[in-house]
Amino acid sequence: MKQIQTVYRWFCKLEELLVSTFIAVITFLVFISAVARSARHPLNWAQDVSLLLFAWVVFLGADLALRKADFVRVDMLVSRFPEKVQKILYYVMYFLAIGFLVILVVYGFPLSASNAKRLFQTLGISYSWATISVPVGSILLTITIVLKLIARWKEKKIVVQGKEAI
Repeated sequence: MKQIQTVYRWFCKLEELLVSTFIAVITFLVFISAVARSARHPLNWAQDVSLLLFAWVVFLGADLALRKADFVRVDMLVSRFPEKVQKILYYVMYFLAIGFLVILVVYGFPLSASNAKRLFQTLGISYSWATISVPVGSILLTITIVLKLIARWKEKKIVVQGKEAI
């Protein structure tokens, strides 16, 4: 079990590194592309690379954000309920999210497969590299939610990189 936790911690660090790197690359490419276009030398490939990286940032970033915090919710309404009802709503919210993520996984893999022959215009690689981010990210989000539910059930706090993540 200790080995699994160690691997998971390393994976979390890798995911954070990827998201921050992808955001930096997207920002750089959009800036350079705008400057090059103004100089009448457009970098057509920069848009495709940015789109590909953005697809991954959306799902990996969502997993990262969910791991470090919690779902955005309106506490103004939920906090008026008794504590027992609040706990029930917490589980209901997460189980609904898992249901939605399972739908994204079930339909995401066939979507990615159907995009295999579609190519990015300037990169010459399959558009599946972008669409596969939906089911992969959904699986990662589901794992994060399950870990949060288990920790909540046991009333433990999840600590990632020295910070409380629940």
